[in-house]
Amino acid sequence: MRPGRFITLEGGEGAGKTTLARTLAARLSAAGLPVLRTREPGGAPGAELLRGLLLDGDIVWDPVAEAMLMFAARREHLAKTIRPALEAGIWVVCDRFADSTLAYQCHGHGLDRAVWDGLMGVALGDFAPDLTLVLDLPPEAGMARALGRGAPDRFERLGAAFHARVHAGFQAIAAAEPGRCAVLDATQPPAPLAAAAAAILRDRLGAPL
Repeated sequence: MRPGRFITLEGGEGAGKTTLARTLAARLSAAGLPVLRTREPGGAPGAELLRGLLLDGDIVWDPVAEAMLMFAARREHLAKTIRPALEAGIWVVCDRFADSTLAYQCHGHGLDRAVWDGLMGVALGDFAPDLTLVLDLPPEAGMARALGRGAPDRFERLGAAFHARVHAGFQAIAAAEPGRCAVLDATQPPAPLAAAAAAILRDRLGAPL
């Protein structure tokens, strides 16, 4: 059986990752491919418990502790959900993955990159997405969208300077790994954004979209 492909969607708050993940999963399924749509933090029972700790409440985590929790959730997600699906030939579309920890904890909070590298090695080894779509949206526009959805989570309550650093972090990640990452203009409405994403999946992964 041909293994599935692992596609991640990255970007700041309000960039449209969840909507695009839903649309891409539906298109892949309509094309006859088995698809799993998942998210981070979360995606497995233990990881969902950690999601509540990370996103809810007013705890100010030490940056190293926060990154460790993120990677603990990610390891559970990989072991219990992502890897079994890929081995079964299922395409996995994931809303956030390890790039979010690099952007939020390292670029946003100032965590030493060496800590992220070490946690990556322990939690993921050489595992990486086949394709990462980075949704690029000015952080002020993204926060306006995010805050319009309802009560903000712990990260959404952080200030404009933090989200500007996160945005710059995602730009740096995409520039450093152009073979894996593709940047999408997330100022577009959902339909043309999904069309642009589908074209990238066709070109890079041979998806029948």
